[in-house]
Amino acid sequence: MSDLINVVGLDMEPASLVKHDRVHTSLYTDAKLFDMELEKIFYSTWVWVAHVSEIPEAGSYKSTYIGKQPVIVVRDRKKQVHVHLNRCRHRGATVCEHKKGKTNSFVCPYHGWSYALDGSLRGVPSPESYGDCLDKGELPLVSLRVEEYAGMLFATLKDDIEPLVDFLGPAKKWIDLFMKQGAGYPIKVPGEHRFRFPGNWKIQLENTTDAYHFPLVHKSFLASVDEQTLKLFDFVEGPGYVEDLGNGHSVMVMIPDLVDLEADLDKPIPERFEELAAQLREDGIEEQQVRRIVRAVGGSGFNLNLFPNVACSMAFFRALQPISVTETEIHHSVITMDGGPAIANRYRLRLHEHFQGPMGFGTPDDSEAWERVQKGASAGEDLWIMLNRGLPGEKPTEDGLVSDVSAETGMRAAYQQWKKMMTAETK
Repeated sequence: MSDLINVVGLDMEPASLVKHDRVHTSLYTDAKLFDMELEKIFYSTWVWVAHVSEIPEAGSYKSTYIGKQPVIVVRDRKKQVHVHLNRCRHRGATVCEHKKGKTNSFVCPYHGWSYALDGSLRGVPSPESYGDCLDKGELPLVSLRVEEYAGMLFATLKDDIEPLVDFLGPAKKWIDLFMKQGAGYPIKVPGEHRFRFPGNWKIQLENTTDAYHFPLVHKSFLASVDEQTLKLFDFVEGPGYVEDLGNGHSVMVMIPDLVDLEADLDKPIPERFEELAAQLREDGIEEQQVRRIVRAVGGSGFNLNLFPNVACSMAFFRALQPISVTETEIHHSVITMDGGPAIANRYRLRLHEHFQGPMGFGTPDDSEAWERVQKGASAGEDLWIMLNRGLPGEKPTEDGLVSDVSAETGMRAAYQQWKKMMTAETK
């Protein structure tokens, strides 16, 4: 027992709370650590905020959060993307309360200050009372640094950090593979559903590259699918793997045959997609494209975790928003083919609803497990969360470290990045 428990005071430095094979339970429960995480991680790195399809036109916007700070993602009249802090420069009220929409400007509902899409302050009611003590040019909405990769938009509160492409590193090739789900059409996010669970954000972060839980937690889902699909998801003892990609990013390859959706298109079409293929052929789509679309509809055979807040998982984006040390909000966004066959997109939506939708099998089961982890974290005082599965077989790769598909390699990667950022000197 003494090998599993190592006494750690909650006032210890963050570095002492993360070992190579375990993390201290206080990472789930300590409110002071949570506040540090907001400053040291969410406000100090690249955070995913939107997909470009969510703001397709001039004036299109989406409101979201970076950590606990409300922001607006908007496309201006010149089609340039901006990310603004969602607060009026006058008295601090939010200037946008809708989740998404289209507008010509943002107007504060408190005193009527109005801002252009690029954030510049355009109008101030009754300006004469200010005399010469108001310069509108000095009071735009605060705009953040924003960069895009493969349609994914990231923003940061830090102007002096590395470019996004450097931060993503080896994860870029996996993002490129994930986007092949468009089958030649642009990727589109038609909507999302949100829910909260009573648990720490890192519990959900861990889940994305955790294959070990799948046969047990998702028994209800596995019982609902046909035999062919059941074999497809029997991957825990299979040839898949988990790889550390650096900077806290990781990938879990569950079904190696579905990593590159444009490869091996001559393979037999799965039985569950034969009806879709037949309908596509009836619509006059040539055979090679039929096969490309069918493979795309089924989703990628891997989950990609991008530290700290978004996963490209099978056929959807899953973003997390930390609410408090014991509460997290999850945003699930299914991806479809923009301009693709309606029948194919309906198939994709039904598959998403079956597992990750609000009435699906996967979301309730995962949420129950996450809640139990948070509840159990309150038991005892000096216990550790074990992350040593797959260590004996872990090997170095060109991009990082790799082990078997049920290994906790991805979690170890995330926590090493957590440790690095939490111990970095504040500039």
